[in-house]
Amino acid sequence: MMNLKNTATGIAGVPQWKEYMGSYTAGKAWKEAKRQHILETAFRLFAERGIERVTLPEVAAECGIGHATLHRYFNTKQDLVAAINAWKWKEYINNYSNSVPADEIERMTGAEFLKFYMDFFLILYREHRDILRFNYEYNSFVRNSQGASEEEQQYIDMMKNLMERFHRLYERGSRDGTLNTEISEKTMFSSSFHIMIAAVTRYAVGLTYIPDGESDPENELIMLEELMVNKFVK
Repeated sequence: MMNLKNTATGIAGVPQWKEYMGSYTAGKAWKEAKRQHILETAFRLFAERGIERVTLPEVAAECGIGHATLHRYFNTKQDLVAAINAWKWKEYINNYSNSVPADEIERMTGAEFLKFYMDFFLILYREHRDILRFNYEYNSFVRNSQGASEEEQQYIDMMKNLMERFHRLYERGSRDGTLNTEISEKTMFSSSFHIMIAAVTRYAVGLTYIPDGESDPENELIMLEELMVNKFVK
């Protein structure tokens, strides 16, 4: 359904930020493209090997830049990790929201809107397990870090935006009578988000016991989604 574009490479695999190097007037675009190249390279390394096992010098070397240059964009590893987290979640949420035309979403009942929201997690597991692997590593990393960076605040703001979208969903279901409003909006949002994100993450990183031939992770996630939707709709 969606394709998260890799903007780090330009023509013939050349990092896109290098295409701007000869143009003084394109300095801002060059700097942003270089920053994006760092984010995408670091995301790939962190998702593949784990955040704790990848050093900033390794990220710089993989990007084809010096360690000092990397520090001009991100002072610490925490800043880099938080920036990746905010970027990836914002990108995925926006792409998923735009995967269905706005007028079609407007025609959905509250219950249909809820199903669309819950499918968010299934698509994430089906097509973007690298995000889930990174998110698992991220949660462990931030627990051992001190302080909140500006990049982490961007992630918090993004989550507030997701809550606002859920608010519109809940209001619609309240008006058309398709949602069980005996369950409060905060409870419905919190439980659906935390239960589903925990489930898809555990499957993505291999924290479940799946006997050979006895289980299908995606079907189990679909059953979990159906159970929650049935709990929340009338």
